[in-house]
Amino acid sequence: MYSRVYIEITNTCNMNCSFCHGTRREPRQMSLGEFARVVSNLKGITEYLYLHVLGEPLSHPMLPTFIEYAKACGFKVAITTNGTLLRSKGESLLLTRPYKVNISLHSFEGESDGAREQYISSCLDFAERASEQGILTVLRLWNLSDGAAADLSADILNSTALSTLRSRFGEPESISARGGRIRDKLHFEFGERFEWPDMNAKDLGDAVFCHGLGDHFAILVDGTVVPCCLDADGAVPLGNIFCEDIRAILRSPRALAIKDGFAAKKASEELCRRCAYARRFRI
Repeated sequence: MYSRVYIEITNTCNMNCSFCHGTRREPRQMSLGEFARVVSNLKGITEYLYLHVLGEPLSHPMLPTFIEYAKACGFKVAITTNGTLLRSKGESLLLTRPYKVNISLHSFEGESDGAREQYISSCLDFAERASEQGILTVLRLWNLSDGAAADLSADILNSTALSTLRSRFGEPESISARGGRIRDKLHFEFGERFEWPDMNAKDLGDAVFCHGLGDHFAILVDGTVVPCCLDADGAVPLGNIFCEDIRAILRSPRALAIKDGFAAKKASEELCRRCAYARRFRI
């Protein structure tokens, strides 16, 4: 069993964040029929579906339907959102009661002070209601310089977010360099900014370990199965779940070579040689 599978229900987004890789793929949204095909294929593969790779899931008009459908099939559903659409679509999201919602507060790092404060406030409004309803909610600030997790006050967005958090909820119940627990079902996370792997990036060598195909894999909006959630352009296609059985795809020679390579702490794919994120895992 995989701990989670990422399903990209759309590769379009209403933001253009500096930290996001973006994609050269054709803009697309998954249909209900396609989503049903994916979900039916994943029974017995995982219990957790994360409805994002690239794109903003709240921009998909059928997101509530997708969540309800997946839950009816026995899955627990999580999404990651930039939070900008929570004011207009948060209520419908709450009604579906997903297992988890990650809110990337760093999405608004380039905006003015007034807009930033209004944005953070609306995200916290949603987070408060979601956690009260038993939905695990995580407020993310993944914008730190490498090794700078302790210097949170140096970043305006982070200091504004932390100040607003304390004003709204009081002191966190627990806090560390990586984040903390505000109260039951409501957490916040700090993380370093990272570079997405890209075929045009520098070759860092083949000494690599990664959890791709170990505890997760991803399905892009056109059905392409890729080894991990950072393959933004589908550079390592393993097959297509719209027309192939997922178990056959995961047993394919290319997929097995990737898994065996990581087990030996060696990259078998060019993209993996160019992944700075994978260097975070100790070899």
